[in-house]
Amino acid sequence: MTSHRTSLLALAVAAGGALTLTLSGCTAIQEAFSQEITTEFATANDVADRWDTEVPWLPADATEIIAKEKPDGEVAALMAHSPSPLDPETCIEVDRRSAPTVNVDIAPDVYGRARVFACGTWSVIPTDDGWYGWTPNSADEVAQSPSSRPS
Repeated sequence: MTSHRTSLLALAVAAGGALTLTLSGCTAIQEAFSQEITTEFATANDVADRWDTEVPWLPADATEIIAKEKPDGEVAALMAHSPSPLDPETCIEVDRRSAPTVNVDIAPDVYGRARVFACGTWSVIPTDDGWYGWTPNSADEVAQSPSSRPS
């Protein structure tokens, strides 16, 4: 009976250790369970060179960029530092009709915002020191975006 209890205790300790390792913030394990991939980029050029998802609204001077996406790349969110305004040829302010499906951990709360910038298939809001955007957005936001209007 004692050896059975000892075996159960050892098993519980091992399982607890494995659980602690999993919950301790190991990004690879978290991403495997969440089916989300986080990538960091130094600059907007780095995003253009290394990321398969197009971000037409991203200012050229953007730095410290964090992107999170689903493996298919069609659902994504991106946060960037930039003092530059969004290009009015690409983005227009509209009523918010969407919210991110994936979320960058340090991103602002989008639900307190009544308006967003519609930038094609992206919706974007300002942050304290840059921009936070997500795709896909709603069909209504896409339709109002300057990139959807006939020339």
